[in-house]
Amino acid sequence: MEKFDLISNTIVLTFAIISLLPLYWLVTNSFKTSSEIYQMPPSILPAKLYWGNFKELFDGQPAVRWMFNSFFVSFTTTALSVILSASAAYAFAKLHFKGKKIFFMLLIASIMIPKETFIVPLFKIIVAFNWIDTYQAMIVPNLATGFGTFMLYSFFKAIPDSLRESAKLDGASEWMIFSKLMLPIAKPGIGALFILNFVTVWNDYLWQLLMARSKEMNTLTTGVASLQQAINPNIGLKVAGAALAALPMIIVFILFQKYFTKGMTAGAVKE
Repeated sequence: MEKFDLISNTIVLTFAIISLLPLYWLVTNSFKTSSEIYQMPPSILPAKLYWGNFKELFDGQPAVRWMFNSFFVSFTTTALSVILSASAAYAFAKLHFKGKKIFFMLLIASIMIPKETFIVPLFKIIVAFNWIDTYQAMIVPNLATGFGTFMLYSFFKAIPDSLRESAKLDGASEWMIFSKLMLPIAKPGIGALFILNFVTVWNDYLWQLLMARSKEMNTLTTGVASLQQAINPNIGLKVAGAALAALPMIIVFILFQKYFTKGMTAGAVKE
């Protein structure tokens, strides 16, 4: 058994190192000059930490505004989306109303439809509301997600109905049962959903590209992409921008990975 564990751990470690190599290369190249990035054979580590790429990024581009836009859009969208998903999931799991099964089937079916298929009518709606180049254009269309509701549904479904019935006997309202009793129990799933939604919105390049028309309204992903498209020989500047865009996602996952791993497995129970 110990020999098997050693072999399996070695295999996992090898694949982990391979998967981290692109990230390592991105970070180290952001601290190199353009000439050092292009040199052959490439250097594993920078000869000297070069901060000029980041200095040029913040001096020549509104990178601080891009970062604010990304955090504001991602956090606001995720927070509101989790609230809506949790409310809908609780209703489908614990409440009884007419057409419940039909609505739930439609919800599941919506997960199978890629966003790109309805991006044109959605864009026309945003234009009709005159929301182009605004925060609400990036936030509102991403609030209601069938995936979030379906994910939290299993958590609420696994909670014994006796807890809810006991709370109702004690005089608790439906809102109190949901907010004070059910939400704390489903916290692992909510944490996992928060991370997934945050990463999804942060990387929602296509929709943010369509909505942001001015340079100041760009998010970090679209702003960095504009550097890639610009006629600029400074590859170090572009690499620094890409590294800056990836850093928040790494930090978020490291800080909340225990909620993510626990939340992804806690809801996997048989009814």
